[in-house]
Amino acid sequence: MLIKGLNKQMLDKQTEKLVLHAQKNEITEYHIYKKLAKSTKDPHNQKILNQIAEDELKHYSFWNQYTQREVSPSRKKWFYYFIARIFGLTFGIRLMELGEGQAQVFYTTITKLIPEAQSIIEDEEAHEKELISLIDEELLDYIGSVVLGLNDALVELTGALAGLTLAFQNAQLIALAGLITGIAASLSMAASEYLATKEEQTTKNPLKAAIYTGIAYVATVFFLILPYLIFSNQSPLVCLAITLINAILIVLVFTFYISVAKDLSFKKRFSEIVGISLGVASLTFIIGLVVRSVLNIDI
Repeated sequence: MLIKGLNKQMLDKQTEKLVLHAQKNEITEYHIYKKLAKSTKDPHNQKILNQIAEDELKHYSFWNQYTQREVSPSRKKWFYYFIARIFGLTFGIRLMELGEGQAQVFYTTITKLIPEAQSIIEDEEAHEKELISLIDEELLDYIGSVVLGLNDALVELTGALAGLTLAFQNAQLIALAGLITGIAASLSMAASEYLATKEEQTTKNPLKAAIYTGIAYVATVFFLILPYLIFSNQSPLVCLAITLINAILIVLVFTFYISVAKDLSFKKRFSEIVGISLGVASLTFIIGLVVRSVLNIDI
């Protein structure tokens, strides 16, 4: 049977395997988008997700013309459905779109045999990205407030803990001082974000912006102080080393989330935040050493 000038028998086994793989992805993503559409209460997001789902079904039908075979959805990719439900639609969807390692090889190969596939490829690369960018999520609307709280906590508290470690030499005392400092700073930062957002006269709710900033700050403070509480019987320098590792992990996870959800450069943002945080911590560590030496204080 001839289909748009291409006989099915002309597809070699490797190419047919690639086409079937693409077909399986399309039908899987169709079901994932449909289920996500049903699970969201926002009519705007529902409409976009259903539109993306219908596009995936069209792509499935296109590949089905050439394979003349029906394929079932992949169970492995349902992992992305749960990711989207937990961490947000935009993050889950973009992560799923990034997860196709064979896509480029497939596109390069298949367009030589099926020129009509170019329109499907362009649709995948442009149209779906455009639709995904239209998804409305509160967390992404207030991501600037989250970044403010997280970055400020990383810079201030890593520096403060480094200085306190040299000055006090007592893990429990350092944890207590760090916790008091962190909570006070989080309240101050949340209040500042509330006033700043109110002055900006944006569509963002000042109270929500303050809450996101405060929560991000407090959560970061908790993870940075944790080593001093868990390893209180160890040297404070060991606790500081673990705290700095925690800081890098926090930056790693959060930067990955932002880079995927907002389609930004991961390497640049990660190196910038880590560089600033560790730089401030090193400087404060030296200040603590100098203060301790000059004042001859040993606590």
